[in-house]
This record gives sequence, C-alpha cells and structure tokens, in this order.
Amino acid sequence: MAQLPPLPSNHPQSASASAASPALPPPGKCTVLQEQLELTMVAPSKSRSVAVYCAASFGNQKAFQKAAVSLGHALVAANRPLVYGGGNSGIMGIVSSAVANLEGGKVTGIIPYAILAAGGEKDQGNGQVRSNLVAEVLNEKRSGEIETIVVNSMHERKIEMAKRVGAFVGLPGGFGTFEEILEVVTWNQLNIHNKPVIVLNVLSYYNPLRDLIKNGIREGFIRPQNEKLVVFVEGPADPDEHEDYDWGTAALKAIDAWEHDKVSTLPFHWTKGAEGASNGSGKAGIRGAMIPGLHGLHGVKLTNGWFKRVWHVRSRSDRI
Repeated sequence: MAQLPPLPSNHPQSASASAASPALPPPGKCTVLQEQLELTMVAPSKSRSVAVYCAASFGNQKAFQKAAVSLGHALVAANRPLVYGGGNSGIMGIVSSAVANLEGGKVTGIIPYAILAAGGEKDQGNGQVRSNLVAEVLNEKRSGEIETIVVNSMHERKIEMAKRVGAFVGLPGGFGTFEEILEVVTWNQLNIHNKPVIVLNVLSYYNPLRDLIKNGIREGFIRPQNEKLVVFVEGPADPDEHEDYDWGTAALKAIDAWEHDKVSTLPFHWTKGAEGASNGSGKAGIRGAMIPGLHGLHGVKLTNGWFKRVWHVRSRSDRI
C-alpha cells in the first residue's frame, strides 16, 4: 500500500505538528472507519403493500392481461394493498381494477401532475383492445378503497412507490417497466432498501432480461451472488398453460420466500447526510467522523475500495 509522501521541511505541519499528531493508523485499526466498514444491512420492510410495475398498453397476448387479473386478486386475498403508477389504461388499468373491484381491495395510485394533466399515460402499442377481458374488468363495479396521489415528477413517483411497499412485482411492460424494475434491483445492491423484486415471466417475456443479467455476470460486471436480486417466476413449462396459470399466488409465494438476510450489498450508509446530520440510525457518517491522519481530505466518500486507495491522496492545503 502506498504511503503519504513526506511534507516539506518548512511546512507548518511537518516535524512538530507530526510529533503532536497520532501516527496514521494502519487499515483495520481505525475504530471509526472500522465501524463504517461493518455497516449492517438495511432491515427488510414491514409493509405488506406491493408495488406493481407494468405497461400502460394491453400487449398482444391475452395471457399478459390475465396475469394482471390473477395478481390483483391474489393481493386482495392476501390483504396486501396495491401501489402502482396511477394509470387506468392497459395492464395498469387491469391490475388496479382487479384489486379495486373486490371487497377489501386497497389501491394507491401515484401519478405525476404532467401525466395527469395530459389525460393519463397512453397506450404505446396500436391502441387496440385484444380481448373482451379488458372491457369486462374495467367496467365492473368498484368496491375497494382507492387513493390517488399526485406528485411533481417521475422521480418523485418512483420514490413514493418504493417507500410505501415491502416488495415489487414486474408484469410485462416496456421501457418504463424495464427501468423501474432495474432501479429497485440496484437499490437493493446499494443497501438503500432490502425488498424482494419479483418478475413474472409470462410467455417467457423476460427471458432477454435474465439473459442480460447472466451475460453481465460472465463479463464481470455483475457479481455472481447478485443474480438472486431478481427473482423470476417462470410458470408452467407449456406456454399454452400460461393464460390460466395462477401468477398472483406464485408471485406472493416468491415474496414470502425472499431471503433478505442473504442479499449481497455494498457498504453504503444512506441515513447519514452530507452535512453530518443523522436520521436516527445512531451511527456516525464518514464526513462527520474524526479520523486521525485523514483530517485534510476534502470531499472523500466511503466506498468499497476507498480505504485502499486513499493513502496516496494529499490534502488541498498540503499542495498549496
């Protein structure tokens, strides 16, 4: 490991200053830093609500739509509220109606103002209803509880959805659905939250995503143990059986089987702000800590390999 180069003889922190200051501790001997490196994993959420990511389009296959109905009914049966993007078209409309149409169903829709003002999210397909199922579901009398929350941006929508739930389920969808699924997977990896991410692979729709993850592992961009951060529910081997398969029950079983204590996370502590304010975690943040020998480093953040690389860095005052 590289050592800090000696200070100039006329530097105010040389000789006498170094004699008064404690020696730079070797890695692993600094108490505060050791505490940082031993950060505990974020605890799993106690919320029973489930965020569902899906399309504002209906898709070309009836199996996609029926999977949404199955999931909605399973959520109600398990007394799990639905949190979703607030739209009433496509698969979003199907899954929300499947919950709201049943006694005891609870739905929270979170939608950005810009989308609400424009009349809602639009079908990104050709806009044609593919089966009578959609009309039947959307025209049923609603008897559940429905709440709509309007936010300022897509970013706020995702945060509001994520913080209210204890799990995420992805139904077939497009760009927005892909992005939402991968973001909450990344948040697991970064120790922001510890929540299962379940993907319903209806008619093998998400096979390319699974292949992409495996390729990332082969090429060294994803740690092998992090493949489990996404749980794929495959359904029957015969695709003809996917239309009538109970995807909802399978999704909830996968949520209950989530091994939250075996998630491999990075050692980030997100309850500590840049100014040293704590959110009640009881642990000191790296910028608010007094680390002997590292008092002159500006803007340093603790990352997995930070401690191994930082010794050769000179403080700004030393370079002047």
